Amino acid sequence: MKPKVGDIVARKSYQCDLLFRIVALHNDFVELIGEDMRLAADAPYHDLVLIQESERKRRKKEFLQAEEQCYKLFRQDYNLMKQRDEYEASSGYTNDAAFFEMRGRVLHMDGDPLYLRKCTEVYDRLGVPVYGVHVSEKEMPEQIASLIEMVQPDIIVVTGHDAYLKNRGTEKDLKAYRHTKFFAECVRIARRYVPQRDELVIFAGACQSHFETLIKAGANFASSPNRVNIHALDPVYIASRVSITSFMERVSLSEVLRNTITGEKGLGGIETKGVMRKGMPLKAMEEQEDS
Repeated sequence: MKPKVGDIVARKSYQCDLLFRIVALHNDFVELIGEDMRLAADAPYHDLVLIQESERKRRKKEFLQAEEQCYKLFRQDYNLMKQRDEYEASSGYTNDAAFFEMRGRVLHMDGDPLYLRKCTEVYDRLGVPVYGVHVSEKEMPEQIASLIEMVQPDIIVVTGHDAYLKNRGTEKDLKAYRHTKFFAECVRIARRYVPQRDELVIFAGACQSHFETLIKAGANFASSPNRVNIHALDPVYIASRVSITSFMERVSLSEVLRNTITGEKGLGGIETKGVMRKGMPLKAMEEQEDS
C-alpha cells in the first residue's frame, strides 16, 4: 500500500517506538510529525510501517491514561492552592469573604493545527483563558509582534515540532536543530516588548529543542534539557500553572514539572512568579456577568 499524506506510520529503524503522521511526500522520503510527541522527522519509504487502527487505539489509550494522570495532579494542586487562598481571604474562615480570580491570559502559538486544537481544549478544561493560533514554525518570528499587540498576553507559548539532526552537527550547534532558531527569535522579539521575565512569562520549544539557547534568549521555561521528546500537552500544563498562581508567589519548579507528562528530562526553567490576581468582592463580578 502506497503511503499518503495523513497516514499514521512508525519507523522500522527505531523499532516502531513512536507514531507519526505523514505531512509531505517526496521522491525518496517522507516528512513526518509525531502523533503525540512534538517531534519532526524524515524517513525513507522503505523504513515506514503503516499502523493499523487497532494498534493506534492501543497506543492512544496509553497516552490518554498519562494525560489524565497529569490532569488529576494539576487539579489536586489547584484545589490545595484554592483552599489556602480561601483560608487567607476569610482570615482563617472567620468571615465569609469571597474573592474572584483574574487568571493569566495565554497566547499559544503552535506549528501543528491538530495539536493546537487539542491544547485549547485542555486550556478550556482547566479554566485558563487562551488565544490560540496556528503558525508554521518558520513564520512565527514574523507574526509574534502583531499577536502580542493584539492579544496583550500575560503568558506566551511558542511551540510546534523540532528535532536534533545529528548529521548537521553536535548538540551544541544551533544549526543542527530543525526549528529551535525560530523559537529563539520569537522569544527575543517578545522580550523587546516586555523585558522583565515576571511581567511576561514565556515557554518555548518542542521535542529535542536546544534548551540553553531558549533560556538565554529570554524564555522562563523551555525544552529540552536532555534533548528528549516532549508530549504535545506539556507546554499547556506549564503555562496553566503560571496562569493560576498568584503574582505574589513563585511557581514551584518541582511542582510544575511534576504536572507534566515528560518531566525534567524534557522540560526546565527558571524561578518565575505567577500572574493570577485575586479580587474582591466576588458578588460585584457575578452581578456584572449576569447583567
